[in-house]
Amino acid sequence: MQQQSFDRTADGIAWSVADRIGRIVLHRAERANAISLALSRALVQAIDEVLAAQPRVVLLAAAGHTFCAGGDIDEFLAAGDGLEALVDDILTPLHPALRRLACGPAPVVAAVNGAIGGAGVGLALCADFVLATPALKLRTGYAAIGLSPDLGTSFFLARRVGVVRAMQWLMLSDPIDAQQCLASGAVDALYPQAELQERTESLLRRLAQGSPESLAGIKRLCDAVSCASLAAHLELEHRLLSRCARSTNAREGIRAFRQRRAPRFA
Repeated sequence: MQQQSFDRTADGIAWSVADRIGRIVLHRAERANAISLALSRALVQAIDEVLAAQPRVVLLAAAGHTFCAGGDIDEFLAAGDGLEALVDDILTPLHPALRRLACGPAPVVAAVNGAIGGAGVGLALCADFVLATPALKLRTGYAAIGLSPDLGTSFFLARRVGVVRAMQWLMLSDPIDAQQCLASGAVDALYPQAELQERTESLLRRLAQGSPESLAGIKRLCDAVSCASLAAHLELEHRLLSRCARSTNAREGIRAFRQRRAPRFA
């Protein structure tokens, strides 16, 4: 079967398939690649169209100096009492799409060009290979604004760094630097910014030249336990975040974040 090729953009996402490599790139650098409702819908479309083309490997990357800062705080703030509805609109299609990507047959490579926060952590760490630069800084951020994790952040973080460390990182929201991330297993390798693209492309070519049946079989076997529970975990993340979004503490946390002050939680 001839490999499909295409190149598309919409609402802060660029996606393409060529030479057996699928690429999904966040292109909202002016907003730190924050996930708005519009971007989330484009991301779902990108994931589905890239996977439908059956690439041998999929790249997750981002333009600018931040991979993804998480949810769009300004959009959350503007939602006011409608925050829960906004969360539902974003996650109802996005969580299943993320699961299709993470648990699909093609290996996923994330090239993390800078900071990751909130939902950006889940998006980056859903990959099978996570390459980053020394500029990496990971900050979960949810507890600091009165919210709970989404996009599999709690799942993928715990899978990589262990349950207790993941819980601590999520509860304290302290920034974790690149060397800590590497030592804990949150990322697989660190490369100078000038080398990241070359190293990433080399890995993509290597995986694209592999036997798709072999790689798919390996991924299926290694993901057998985790992917079986990912759907239920994402559903739980959605429910708990919706509950948080109904609270006055969430609205206070989001306002405090935008006003650059400490939140006063009830």
